[in-house]
Amino acid sequence: MSGRVVLVTGCSSGGIGYALCERFAAEGCRVYATARRLEAMAGLDAHPQVSLQTLDVTVEEDVHRVVDLIVAEAGQIDIVVNNGAVQPLDNVRATFDANTHGALSVAQAAFPHMAARCSGLVVNIGSIVADIAVPWNGLYSATKAAMRAMTDILYMELKPFNINVMYIAPGSVRSNIASNQASRFSLREGSLYTTFLPNIIQRMNASQGANSLPADKFARQVVARALQKKPPRYLTLGGNSTTFKVFSWLPKAWVLWALWRLYSRRTN
Repeated sequence: MSGRVVLVTGCSSGGIGYALCERFAAEGCRVYATARRLEAMAGLDAHPQVSLQTLDVTVEEDVHRVVDLIVAEAGQIDIVVNNGAVQPLDNVRATFDANTHGALSVAQAAFPHMAARCSGLVVNIGSIVADIAVPWNGLYSATKAAMRAMTDILYMELKPFNINVMYIAPGSVRSNIASNQASRFSLREGSLYTTFLPNIIQRMNASQGANSLPADKFARQVVARALQKKPPRYLTLGGNSTTFKVFSWLPKAWVLWALWRLYSRRTN
């Protein structure tokens, strides 16, 4: 299973992508770690199996540049991990470009090289909130719901070329992304939601609670499944993943009511 060539997007320090790169490299894979800025991935290049490349998944030319570079250097791409994402602030288009369109662009660019060898794996990192939206996280939920649907389509349409597609729905995974967002988040002056600001910050930090799964343990489990001869089509793990699985069996109206009550307690 070692020696596979892996492209991972969204590899900033302290995040899921960073941990996945370390784990794939530990398993003997040749890893290409990408982010918009090289300095955001500081430390990853200490591993001889990891190469760093700048990549903006929202720019199609940039995606093809990186994919072509990998094929030229390594001769192939075996696994693509679409992890690149941004948390929504106030730019709807930018969030969909990064979280959804970017993932499709990377998969599309890698597809001809995988199809030529009748082998490959596309791993899309989604979220448990793709199926059950959570207050104050609507745009992110929408982008991940689109990715979930896109993954199902890719699963069917890539099957004739023996390319597997795997969807990961993380629950709470410990990283620095949420805390970074919460520390600089603010509402526009005069916003009608000012009284809900503590609830919004609470939701941002919800994935970093005591039951959240450390990123390295998350990566270990994901990589182990990805390197199997027959990777699973769907995998969910992390804090609250079981709770959301139960939610999927309950009436949607009741679940949304309960989530709103949880994240709408006013402080004044």
